[in-house]
Amino acid sequence: MSIIALGVVCGACHKKEDTSLKDNPFMQEWNTPYGVPPFDKIKIEHYLPAFQEGMRQQNEWIENIVNNSEDPTFGNTIIPLEYSDELLNKVSSVFFNLLECCNSEEMERLADTLMPLYTKHGDDIMLNDKLFKRVKAVYDNRANENLNPEQLRLLEETYKGFVRGGANVPVEKQARFREINTKLATLTQKFGNNVLKATNGYQLVCADKARLEGLTEQQLQTAAELGNEKAETKGKYVFTLDMPTLEPFLMNCKDRDLRKEIWTAYSSRCLGGEFDNEKIINEIVNLRLEKAKIMGYDNYANYVLDDCMAKNADNVYALLNQVWTPALAKAKEEAALYQKMIAKDHPGATLEPYDWRYYSEKLRKEKYDLNDEDIRPYFSLDTARNGLFMVCNKLYGLTFQENKDIPVYQEDVKVYEVLDNNEVIAIVYMDFFPRASKRSGAWMTNFREQYYTREGENVIPVVSLVFNFTKPSGDKPSMLNIDQVQTLFHEFGHALHSILSRCHYRSLSGTNVPRDYVEMPSQFMEHFAFEPEVLKMYANHYKTGENIPEALVKKIEAASTYGQGFINTELLAASLLDMDYHTITAKTEVKLPEFEDQQMGKIGLISSIISRYKSPYFQHIFSGGYGAGYYSYTWSAVLDNDAYEAFKENGIFDQTTATSFRTNILERGNTDDAMNLYMAFRGHEPSIEPLLKNRGLK
Repeated sequence: MSIIALGVVCGACHKKEDTSLKDNPFMQEWNTPYGVPPFDKIKIEHYLPAFQEGMRQQNEWIENIVNNSEDPTFGNTIIPLEYSDELLNKVSSVFFNLLECCNSEEMERLADTLMPLYTKHGDDIMLNDKLFKRVKAVYDNRANENLNPEQLRLLEETYKGFVRGGANVPVEKQARFREINTKLATLTQKFGNNVLKATNGYQLVCADKARLEGLTEQQLQTAAELGNEKAETKGKYVFTLDMPTLEPFLMNCKDRDLRKEIWTAYSSRCLGGEFDNEKIINEIVNLRLEKAKIMGYDNYANYVLDDCMAKNADNVYALLNQVWTPALAKAKEEAALYQKMIAKDHPGATLEPYDWRYYSEKLRKEKYDLNDEDIRPYFSLDTARNGLFMVCNKLYGLTFQENKDIPVYQEDVKVYEVLDNNEVIAIVYMDFFPRASKRSGAWMTNFREQYYTREGENVIPVVSLVFNFTKPSGDKPSMLNIDQVQTLFHEFGHALHSILSRCHYRSLSGTNVPRDYVEMPSQFMEHFAFEPEVLKMYANHYKTGENIPEALVKKIEAASTYGQGFINTELLAASLLDMDYHTITAKTEVKLPEFEDQQMGKIGLISSIISRYKSPYFQHIFSGGYGAGYYSYTWSAVLDNDAYEAFKENGIFDQTTATSFRTNILERGNTDDAMNLYMAFRGHEPSIEPLLKNRGLK
């Protein structure tokens, strides 16, 4: 279904017009506020010629570098290379972002055309022997270049990028190396498209309201509104696989058969049928292994991790197993409690994955007198967002003001100017609600990263935050639960890494850091969301304006480690599954679900919990850039929990501590080794003890 058919206002999907470069908005200066993309002017036919021109321009820059008769220096080789992709970066940032959140069949077809061209272009640069020789000459002579620390870091990262991009691959293997990269780009795109289509292709339709006992009035109203959108479901209740619908349904619906039905649809996506991903997974895994071996590594994980804090697969497994043991023990305790409860409701029944959330929520109500619906009224989306802005103000002095004159790619999107001492330092887009053209989950990205031009002008970042929160229904606003509030704070932690970036070079700025370090600022922000001091600042009832009662704050605090067995076990199981795929050392044919069942059995995962993502819809690792990197959430958690201890020790809004975190972490991007940056803030290497303590696993 096209974007227009969905009624979504997206500049990428307007009617066709003149495609000449002269009229192409990517070839023009953007006379929009702060130079943001003019979404209303960008048509789908503008992308391909702009990509082609961007690649042509970069190739021209590179030819000038290669043909320079002067000896290679930082100034005549590294700097022009760094700035060579201005146009290509401009168009790719818009296209790939909208592909994720404003997709269509036209966009998918265009991506199928673009990916091989885009991948080949990247390979042409990395495998350009003359260019690499100049880069290597500068790198080998770096001691005599008189570079400042950031310049030296750019040189080191540029050289390393060439090596990891295949510059040292023997000539006889380069053709195959290129072929692998092109195939992987196409396959990962196909994997993600299959998941989106399979997710959109399912609806649970229920005509009998009595079967929906336990659901809240808002859930029922939302489901009824969705049912009334189509003639065939008019007057019925419709539920989708979007997480804002699925999670509350599993938590509240008393009818076990309905829970099983929607859970089965969710957990079996893309295994068999029209959108089967099993063959794609096999191709991706084997191609990644082959690429790693060409690069001189025994498996893909060690290739990826060599450029991360973890360094190798053994270190990753060591950390994951250190947390796995107490997490699994706690999960088994939780399962035993829920099994007793289900035995009362369904004599002889065994606890299943579609039961877990229901009985977890039921026990939380009994044990802490706390349930999801007690919490939501104090966390409307507007309230939670305002609270987030208050925290950023108290920590870093930032203020936020909505600007409705800035063009958006979809009518629901809101845009904010971020001010520091009355100076606009960033623009932030916030896209909150699900739609058929948007993939599931939540993420942060950029339409433009922060950097300095060659003339020394600071270019402010244009940040994009994408969520899938519950839509407003009737007269009720979008109301969030604890997990969704944490997600809001989490993604904004990523945004702050970009907003506060103060780096000269785009390739080093903001979130362009090692994968197992990038989640630290985001997870760090989560800690503030439910601090009692913070809740008093912003958690007000959406109707009455009443501040959240002290008794409810205490209940939230008391229940803060409730369910951590399940939360950590499903996360770690997914991390270990990712590693198991990418530590394979010989070409293999993975059979699903057998491979996954074998790996989960090996670590002792109990049958009532599944990996957070089953393989056929594990987008992080097969289409989202986290292959051999899903462990990073746990690796970064060691850092963020240890970092937050400094705030707990000194006061969560202590200005000296906040300023140190800002200047040593958030402003620095990838301008130094990640551990050096962390230790500059903390004064010592991180300890795992705060993580275990805060998650109730110690």
